[in-house]
Amino acid sequence: MSTTQRLCLNVKFSTYAQHYSSESGIVQLMQDLTIAPPPGGQLYPMGGGNPAHIPEVEGALRQIASEVIADTERFTQMIGDYDAPQGHERFRAALAERLSRLFQKPVSAENIAITNGSQASFEVLFNAFAGAFADGNWRHIELPIAPEYVGYNDMGRQPRPILRSTPARIDLLADQQFKYGIDLDRFHVNPETSGAVCLSRPTNPSGNVVTDAELDEVAKKCASAGVPLIIDGAYGLPFPGMIYTSATPFWDDNTILCLSLSKLGLPGVRTGIVVAAPEVTELIRNANAINGLAPTRVGPELVLPLLANDQLDLLCEQVIRPHYLQKQTFALETLREASSGLPIRVHKPDGAMFLWVWFENLPGGTQKLYEAAASEGIVTVAGHHFFQGLAADWQHANECMRVNYAGDPAMVQEGIRRLVAIARRLYDSGDY
Repeated sequence: MSTTQRLCLNVKFSTYAQHYSSESGIVQLMQDLTIAPPPGGQLYPMGGGNPAHIPEVEGALRQIASEVIADTERFTQMIGDYDAPQGHERFRAALAERLSRLFQKPVSAENIAITNGSQASFEVLFNAFAGAFADGNWRHIELPIAPEYVGYNDMGRQPRPILRSTPARIDLLADQQFKYGIDLDRFHVNPETSGAVCLSRPTNPSGNVVTDAELDEVAKKCASAGVPLIIDGAYGLPFPGMIYTSATPFWDDNTILCLSLSKLGLPGVRTGIVVAAPEVTELIRNANAINGLAPTRVGPELVLPLLANDQLDLLCEQVIRPHYLQKQTFALETLREASSGLPIRVHKPDGAMFLWVWFENLPGGTQKLYEAAASEGIVTVAGHHFFQGLAADWQHANECMRVNYAGDPAMVQEGIRRLVAIARRLYDSGDY
């Protein structure tokens, strides 16, 4: 048998396996992280969610890692012992103290559970609050703004889709920018059909930051309906703090706040954090034990010293946020220069580490642009993957693309220029 031939087994998968055997935006995104450059060409990886490698942050983490390795007991516990299913006790206690100060209300270790990454958090939460209920109702996870994070789309382990999205309001701004807003007249929370409401702040992919006023209205709708509000703060507050506009941290008894250590520069240690009522964190604890025995100890052990001396706040405020803001400015300038004369807009980048580019009336849409760019080594993410749960097709969903600007500035600059050049060819090929 040729070495290029695959051995095929006559296997039959369950309906559960459909979640893993069908096409998925998040699978494509992660596979693209390992895409090879074209023959004789250069690779421009601007598609995934890898954070920047910031020397000051890596230096601080490397110092802590060295101290842990030198401490025989700490090192043995970190890699040689299972943690408790709710997660690292001292880390949860230190984080609770930090959050109590931030929210100016009591937060205890019982309000915090650790998971093996935010994806693990959302799989448990979405299936806990959506699907079939004992009262006979089928409830959804409501997304008050579309587009939203592509990873939500495949979280459901239910026989029917669980996501229901409200299209964002589009406000056109000066300088070829636009901004999404929550259409509060169209967004509803129904206690009979809504299991939970979820929004990311800032939003991946657009970099949109839901305003304090919008968040307050959504929280009121949730409280009135007796439905929990899930806030995905993977890029937001209190850490890594990748928000470049005014925004107030938010958490109350009806809120489930999901945090992550990934965008601090630790995506490889897979550490998610859930801040919620004890009933929810107990559910997370039990899911950890059933699905993976225990969450990771590595991430909490590395970050605990940063919490203990407030170094984490300083890194977020003085290093991480300015680093990304500088990269964003550079990427925006590059896009403006390259796209002159084209009907291209970019979402006002108030947070995260992406440019969300709207190629209005692009012939063939951004999937065609994605494929053409990938063939030339330019890796992005076609926008339609982020518009899950809509009741009807929306042309706008096929005209957007996410570009990660966290990488090397010269690579990002050239990648954007080449991407826009391909788009220009597509525009020139059709009547827009």
